[in-house]
Amino acid sequence: MNVYCIHVVTGMQCLQVEIQVRKIYCISRAIPTLPFSLEDAARSEAEFEKAEQAGEMLVRVGQDTRLNHRCLDLRTAANQAIIRIKGQVKHKFGDFLLSKDFVEIETPKLTAGSTEGGAAVFKLQYYGQPACLAQSPQLYKQISINGGFGRVVEVGPVYRAENSNTHRHLSEFIGLDAEMEIMEHYFEVCDIVGELFVSIFKHLTENCKKELETINRQYPFEPLKYLEQTLKLTYEEGIQMLKEAGTEIEPMGDLNTEAEKKLGRLVKEKYGTDFFILYRYPSAVRPFYTMPCCENPAYSNSFDAFIRGEEIISGAQRIHMPELLTKRAAECGIDTSTISAYVNSFCYGAPPHAGFGVGLERVVMLFCALNNIRKTSMFPRDPQRLTP
Repeated sequence: MNVYCIHVVTGMQCLQVEIQVRKIYCISRAIPTLPFSLEDAARSEAEFEKAEQAGEMLVRVGQDTRLNHRCLDLRTAANQAIIRIKGQVKHKFGDFLLSKDFVEIETPKLTAGSTEGGAAVFKLQYYGQPACLAQSPQLYKQISINGGFGRVVEVGPVYRAENSNTHRHLSEFIGLDAEMEIMEHYFEVCDIVGELFVSIFKHLTENCKKELETINRQYPFEPLKYLEQTLKLTYEEGIQMLKEAGTEIEPMGDLNTEAEKKLGRLVKEKYGTDFFILYRYPSAVRPFYTMPCCENPAYSNSFDAFIRGEEIISGAQRIHMPELLTKRAAECGIDTSTISAYVNSFCYGAPPHAGFGVGLERVVMLFCALNNIRKTSMFPRDPQRLTP
């Protein structure tokens, strides 16, 4: 009777055990030469640096190679942990909002027109008429509020046709969306956002230690810093911080990626948090359905939330008066005939309301300080990739 020492992978742990083998059956045979070894795919940057210092050359598995053979790549311990973390964020998002009396809804992913304005939509033919893949559930969330549901939440796919080949953009991602009536001020939604994400951060830190440690071994990162009471700054305060730090920036323009990251560093240095909300953006850089500030229409009742200097949430109070909504849509170049059902839903009496949208993959990427959003999608879709 032969005795063998083998490594058994269970979940995210590799155990060394000794077994006595009487008989072996082959239930599935791999090809002799794999595209890459799991050992190579699971190495950390520190291991590569150590080997380089010792004059040893280790095999690096490139991102395209990993994604071309994603089935094999997903077997690494870090990738297993990332997908589990992603599931936890998704479920915690829904569970928290359901506990706050939100109603879960499902909205169409085939629409007659753009929901965000502009031309960045995937167009297709729908029984002989033009249609688009939904850029967000935005219009339907609002129709649901107008239909008498005081608070709604949806988790589902979102499609964006921007030709964005960046570390943080995908053409298809999972959107975490919420909308709610407001009684006095859109800060009611900001408060929900702060409480929601603090609860998600705590849940991951307390209940996903094994997964986070596994990710940290291959992709080391510093734990996220956040405040119990989420910091809120005006857009103008953010611009002023950047100017004082020597950044030239247009005061009524949108923040680019570099400015966002720099502002994130400045906020962390001054306030000790990686997570904060920036509110009261200029109206010109927000979607057509965003409510202008009553005291100064050049600004809007809007906000973004940031993790580690990158935007994860876009939100705002919405316009609930049909005349103003139609006017703003026309100003933004949107054919109102394609969104007539949406506009008409405000003609029967609509409550003031606000909401927000979150990209699930981006939240996971930034919480774990990963360098590319494709690490958080099982089968990423971007301008260069439609398979596997």
